[in-house]
Amino acid sequence: MPKLSEVITALEELYPPRWAESWDAVGLVCGDPQAEVRRVLLAVDPLPAVAHEAAEWGADLLFTHHPLYLRGTTSVAATSFKGRVVHQLIRSGTALHVAHTNADHADPGVSDALAAAIGLTVLGPLVPDPTDPAGRRGSGRICELPEPEPLSAFAARVAAALPATATGIRVAGDPDAVISRVVVSGGSGDSFFAEVRAAGVDAFVTADLRHHPASEAFAAEPVALVDAAHWATEWPWLGQAARELDAIAEKHGWELETRVSTLVTDPWTAHAPMSTPARQP
Repeated sequence: MPKLSEVITALEELYPPRWAESWDAVGLVCGDPQAEVRRVLLAVDPLPAVAHEAAEWGADLLFTHHPLYLRGTTSVAATSFKGRVVHQLIRSGTALHVAHTNADHADPGVSDALAAAIGLTVLGPLVPDPTDPAGRRGSGRICELPEPEPLSAFAARVAAALPATATGIRVAGDPDAVISRVVVSGGSGDSFFAEVRAAGVDAFVTADLRHHPASEAFAAEPVALVDAAHWATEWPWLGQAARELDAIAEKHGWELETRVSTLVTDPWTAHAPMSTPARQP
């Protein structure tokens, strides 16, 4: 079996920390680099339920997309939410390693996996990484559909491709509008509206769209908006990352088992349809 340090080296070859944004917190959070790794659990969020799943399965490493500590801390005491997670992991002998925006920018990365799940062909990054001479890395992906289809059908395609969440899919646009070229961005994407408009696409698939940026962006340029749950847009990457790690393990002859967590860690748990029309006070 490989040591944790060897598995981390492999993960950082796939998702080098230098590709992360300056504000991000990626890499090893807890764990002994000399410990052996036999099982790796992949998940989006390092939540207590995920740490429990890792312990129950006997995972030696939990590899997540979202950081546990995005900002500095002076304590990992079990009196705090994050501290309790650290204590859970240490008690079960489970290391925690994070690839966040470095996985977003990778080729293939989070948005490539999202595009593949929806059935899109990737044409290139929305915001290219200037340090990549090949021009394949960067934020978001510009894609195209195999055949043009109405927005209503495209939204149904996205809903069918992603794991189910309570909030489902929100759509802004004419249901009959023809969709051919699309931008996808796993996770929160409303900071990319200017780039999306400049890309000349018909639709933008992302998550966490806020009222004012979305309404202003749609008014400025009639690009259809398809808004899914944050967790759901990033979950497809886990399978892609697991396959890449499996290939590295096979190359090195490691006895390594990977598993993708299917726990839905989207924070919203229910959806209540609203049918009462607005009334004047």
